[in-house]
Amino acid sequence: MKLYLVQHAEAKSKEEDPERPLSDRGWAETRTVAAYVAEHGDIEVDQIYHSGKARARQTAEALAAALHPAKGIDQADDLAPLAEAAVWAARLADMTDDVMLVGHLPHLSKLAGLLLCQDEDNSVVAFQMGGIVCLSQAQSDDWSVRWMVTPEIVG
Repeated sequence: MKLYLVQHAEAKSKEEDPERPLSDRGWAETRTVAAYVAEHGDIEVDQIYHSGKARARQTAEALAAALHPAKGIDQADDLAPLAEAAVWAARLADMTDDVMLVGHLPHLSKLAGLLLCQDEDNSVVAFQMGGIVCLSQAQSDDWSVRWMVTPEIVG
């Protein structure tokens, strides 16, 4: 199984728009990263889940446009910034499909720490807005980092 963790791309400030949709830069960077991984990566995402917040939903939509997930995109519970990482760790234990989670910090950082080190307080991955971190799970149920792509690398 492969798991793709994505911190939403750059959003507008609360003062500019309380809904905090993606900024022009956020849209551009997400489209660039999506096009890059679609062309150069070996990605077959079955489903993309997002938190429901505008910035995460829009990031998921831009990624889906390039990656064409077989089961589409869907809003999912427990991807909010302060959600419990253990909830998704338990869900992933029962999944076999390759999925992408588009969410927020600190949740994604805690989930990565929990999966990779069994310690959600271990910030083992330095997430970047609009970047994708690919984790894979071996038959032994151990997770490892396969690769990371950020807007700075492909931009």
